Amino acid sequence: MTKRIRISLDKREVSCVARLLEDEAPRTCAAVWDALPLSGQAYHAKYARNEVYTLVPPFVQQQPGKENPTITPIPGDVCYFGFEPWEIGNPAYGYEPGSEAHAAQGATDLAIFYGRNNLLINGDAGWVPGNVFATIEEGLEDIANACQDLWLRGVEGETMTYARL
Repeated sequence: MTKRIRISLDKREVSCVARLLEDEAPRTCAAVWDALPLSGQAYHAKYARNEVYTLVPPFVQQQPGKENPTITPIPGDVCYFGFEPWEIGNPAYGYEPGSEAHAAQGATDLAIFYGRNNLLINGDAGWVPGNVFATIEEGLEDIANACQDLWLRGVEGETMTYARL
């Protein structure tokens, strides 16, 4: 049975549906599926280009490792990143003190990519491969428009939710 998730920008009342890529990223899919629902502050990427994501507390004891990794995600890719506490706390990234980015246990980043020409590189760390664990099959245009609105008007007060269908 194919597993699907709903990814929502709650304040903007828009969502999309993504199919889990269980053959390509079985450990990542299992970890995310077992942890759902997950929700947190929405952010628009500063470096990657067309990415909107949320940071949540780590939800696995052992990271899934690299599965179906990419540094050039395409529109519709849904990615998982596991960060150690020191990796994303740089003040230049703009995260508020006390946010998930500054958590002692690190953070998990769940991201969607809504446009082309993305490159996952960080000036402090270099390449940042993400595990592509799902692909958006419904609502990509609607979520892309909402993501562009986040870029133009800001993310303040917006939450991003990942839930089972």
